[in-house]
Amino acid sequence: MRRTSFEDMNCSIAQCLEVVGEWWTPLIIRDALFGITRFDDFRSRLGIARNVLTQRLEHLVEQGVLAKTPYQDNPVRYDYRLTDKGRALWTVVLAMRQWGDEWAAPDGPPIQTVHKGCGHVITVQPVCSECGDHLTVKDLRPQLGPGAHDPALLPEMDRSPSRG
Repeated sequence: MRRTSFEDMNCSIAQCLEVVGEWWTPLIIRDALFGITRFDDFRSRLGIARNVLTQRLEHLVEQGVLAKTPYQDNPVRYDYRLTDKGRALWTVVLAMRQWGDEWAAPDGPPIQTVHKGCGHVITVQPVCSECGDHLTVKDLRPQLGPGAHDPALLPEMDRSPSRG
C-alpha cells in the first residue's frame, strides 16, 4: 500500500520525508556514508530484496542524493555515490543514530562516530548559529519563514514574527 505523497505540503520536514522517508532509505544513506557504493554490497549488508533496492537507489538518484556512474561495461554495473545533497544528510543520520543509541540500544551503541582530529566519540549537539549557546527544545520557538504559503502551518499563538 502506497502512502500519500507529501509533495504538495508546504513543510520542509514533509519535503525531506518525500526523499528519505521510506524506511530502507536512511539505511542506504548510512551505508553510503560508510563508503558503500555498489549494488551487491548494499544488498548483502542490508538483506534487502533486489527489486526494493533497485527502486530505492533509482529514487535517490532521481532526487539528486546519489549519483550513478558506471564502473564496468560488460555487463554494465554502477557505483552509487553520495552527491553534496546526499552528504548533507549526515547530520540527519547521526541524529537518528544518537536517538537510537539512547532509546533503543539497551546494550549500548552498536556503532560510534569518532572525530578523526581528536579521537573522541562525537554526539550531535544543537547550538545557536548566532550566539553558540547549546539548545534544548525548551529554548526554541517556531515562527513562519519566508517560504510559508499557509499561516495554518503553526498554531495561532506561534505565527508572529520574532521580536528580538
